[in-house]
Amino acid sequence: MIRVLDVIFSVIGLVLALPLLAVLLLLGFLDTGSPLFRQVRVGRHQKPFTLVKFRTMRPNTASVATHLANPADITRLGHFLRRTKLDELPQLWNVLRGEMSLVGPRPCLFSQTELIAERARRGVFDARPGITGLAQIRGIDMSAPKLLAETDQQMLATLSVASYLKYIAMTVLGKGAGDRIQWRNDGDA
Repeated sequence: MIRVLDVIFSVIGLVLALPLLAVLLLLGFLDTGSPLFRQVRVGRHQKPFTLVKFRTMRPNTASVATHLANPADITRLGHFLRRTKLDELPQLWNVLRGEMSLVGPRPCLFSQTELIAERARRGVFDARPGITGLAQIRGIDMSAPKLLAETDQQMLATLSVASYLKYIAMTVLGKGAGDRIQWRNDGDA
């Protein structure tokens, strides 16, 4: 049933957001010359897939987990997109293609070996990765691999249509922060 809801909501979302997607593509082109960001992530059963988002950082920025990224690499438009979570809209395409779900564990990079091991140990990779989930609602990011994997496991063990809809509603209403850039003090190396 959740896959059916994923397809319905992603189609509706893509159709309704089409004008906004077009505007953000144009703004992104003006901002960086390359409005879409594509990155290979760990998918269901640890198979790679290419995640698509609106670009929030300058092109040629190092491909690292968000919590390790340099805040100076975020563009002005990127700050807005991250704050409003609009950078996530293109992932509706990943959901429609069956690579992701609206609700599930956030897909990690293959370089995040500790998180991959924790998730594999808990069977988290049996599910499609998601745009949002319990960890994002609680503000747990990928800098805490064990806690994140435990939270993902807990979410998947209790995932129902009702909780699926609840996580989506909470995300739309702005609950949680998900993965975020770690702002460094001037004295940090």
